[in-house]
Amino acid sequence: MTITVLYPDVDFTGEPDIERSVFGNTAQLHVFRARRAEQVPDALWQGCDAIVCYHDLPIDDAVLGRLGRCRLVVRAAVGFDNIDLAACGAKGIAVCNTPDYGTTDVADHAIALMLAVTRGIVAYNDALRADPVKGWSYLKAPAIRRLGRQSFGVIGLGRIGTAAALRAKAFGMNVVFYDPYRPGGSELALGIRRADTIEELLRQADVVSLHAPLTDETRGMIDRAALACMKPGAILINTARGPIVDTAALLEALQAGRIAAAALDVLPTEPPQDDPLVTAWRNGDPTLRDRLILSPHAAFYSPDSYVDLRRKSAETVLAYFSNGIVRNRVN
Repeated sequence: MTITVLYPDVDFTGEPDIERSVFGNTAQLHVFRARRAEQVPDALWQGCDAIVCYHDLPIDDAVLGRLGRCRLVVRAAVGFDNIDLAACGAKGIAVCNTPDYGTTDVADHAIALMLAVTRGIVAYNDALRADPVKGWSYLKAPAIRRLGRQSFGVIGLGRIGTAAALRAKAFGMNVVFYDPYRPGGSELALGIRRADTIEELLRQADVVSLHAPLTDETRGMIDRAALACMKPGAILINTARGPIVDTAALLEALQAGRIAAAALDVLPTEPPQDDPLVTAWRNGDPTLRDRLILSPHAAFYSPDSYVDLRRKSAETVLAYFSNGIVRNRVN
């Protein structure tokens, strides 16, 4: 058996050596760095048995209409909001994601963002860089607090949310979660508490960490009403998906002092374009100084996690065509 596997929009450089080590002689690989469907030859769309996609090329009507015999789409990532699941299903195409490649990395990043705020790491660094003498003060960070007295709220208790919850628990924090899809007893197994509504969680958490997928239900979930529910002095962490948070509403909450700080690894548009929060931050809005930290959708990344991503997504394709095993199907 030899299958044709199309990688239309990879974001790694160099040869697909990791992928070849998985497939051996069982597959012909065609690797592109396309951003539009027409940048890939029609013959490859027509002739591929499987697609492994990253994030720059949506798997939508423009792609699906070009396919001939494709039976499987694997998203080389956790999220799959760039794939039309229903349309794939209608064409008999299974869609799988790669949910476990960066679980610990994202959880680590969420906790690191929390620590950067609550221990003033970024604020101290910036103050000392600006003036090593005048900046030599422990009073330069506005959101310092003792973690053992804080409640850590997790929205979305999946793999990453669970890993983040356990890390926060190790710091002595009081951990609470909201996830209407998590079965009963999860809180007992982990030794944490469950909130029955998102409002209940927001009203009691000192740190709110988002770990939900982007769906119609979660898009814009953290809006003005949600932010108004948060405790005064609370901190918002987002390492999930940018559109979950209304950044204009978040800017208002920070400017008004309704919450203490926010640390975001993801934004509604990446890289950001005309985002009011990012614009105010770049322009030196004094109300955001040392109260907003951004990172470039990097929580997933480590050299190890990227090797795992490439290997596991290839293994998902191989398992399907070798043994009929459908790993992590999402449609």
